[in-house]
Amino acid sequence: MTTDSAPPAARVELHPQTRAVHPAVPPLAGGRPLSPPLYQTSGFAFDSAEAIAEAMAGPEGAFVYTRRGNPTTRALETALADLEGGAAAMATSSGMGAISAVLLSLLRPGDHVIAQRCLYGGTFSILGDLAARFGIEVSYIDGERAAEVAEALRPSSRLLYLETIANPMTQVSDLPALLAAGRAAGLTGVVDNSLASPLLCRPLEHGADIVVHSTTKYLGGHSDVIGGAVVFADAALHRSVWGRAVELGSTADPFAAWLTLRGMQTLPLRMRQHCAGAAHLAANLAAHPAVSAVHWPGLPTHPSHQVAAKLLDGYGGVLAFDLAGGREAGRRFVEGVRLASLALSLGGVETLVTHPASTSHRELGEAELAAAGIGAGTVRVAVGVEHPDDLWADFDQALKGSECS
Repeated sequence: MTTDSAPPAARVELHPQTRAVHPAVPPLAGGRPLSPPLYQTSGFAFDSAEAIAEAMAGPEGAFVYTRRGNPTTRALETALADLEGGAAAMATSSGMGAISAVLLSLLRPGDHVIAQRCLYGGTFSILGDLAARFGIEVSYIDGERAAEVAEALRPSSRLLYLETIANPMTQVSDLPALLAAGRAAGLTGVVDNSLASPLLCRPLEHGADIVVHSTTKYLGGHSDVIGGAVVFADAALHRSVWGRAVELGSTADPFAAWLTLRGMQTLPLRMRQHCAGAAHLAANLAAHPAVSAVHWPGLPTHPSHQVAAKLLDGYGGVLAFDLAGGREAGRRFVEGVRLASLALSLGGVETLVTHPASTSHRELGEAELAAAGIGAGTVRVAVGVEHPDDLWADFDQALKGSECS
């Protein structure tokens, strides 16, 4: 699917910020729509039995049934593949739908996965479930040295799983080094790019085979849609995973795809403000006596700062901080904010705060939380697009409340 505004070769030369604003739309006779149309239909009619049979052959065929493909969903997939620099993409019903489709498609009983230790809690949970139910073995690495991949390698190793910016402690993986080590060992490299978005990092450029997204987050950007996506460096790999995803029923709804496309057009503006707000909050939190540590890769004190400076086009809108008062101080803080909201998810225009140990990472035991760097008093902040001074005023008053006995 191409757009009338520029041929594919010219689009590649455009900056990601520009391509996000101008997604490809289906060609029409005469004028073309400024926004990709919504095709809210479950199926498509044919005049020929031969034609509908041919359309069932794979993801590139004509549209037959929306679980297998839809013009609106295809427009989103084309836009995401364009932004990430991939050969093809697949939109899913959620971020976990994307992750599940990839893992269930590529892994078999007895396979071995090498995964970054500091992972999103849902990913950690599904890896644990696969280990318990199907005998898939998982080795966790810090994700800081390429040599860790070789050290964890087994004859049954099949997949290397990383996050660009880890949720919630914002570790930034050295993707070029780690992915190169995985490729040398014959592993499929999968990177969750949800916290960075294609505006800050494009893992396929650094050697990834597959990129997964929760499009619920920055790509949708308005806290009104649930969705996910998988972007592939190779079209054959896309076809393989697509077939499994269709049977799992994890494909995206057209309206969710349409909402995501609408949100993506303001992604460059929003990411700029998310990053600026996070920088302001991180600097002020680092100087506050109630805060024992701040985790944001834009700070020179962050362990991943040097890697982030080389890899990212911005340090992201998510940060975490540890309160000296522990779990009770964390509870008082998240209940004390007035402008920010106590809510799950991230990437919307509003600022959200959560307590990871009791929410997103509640599946982890104390030892696993400690290994991931998550403390009893850790608070995660998903910075919105509000004025940074207003956000800090809210945080400052909530911090004073968290210090009360």
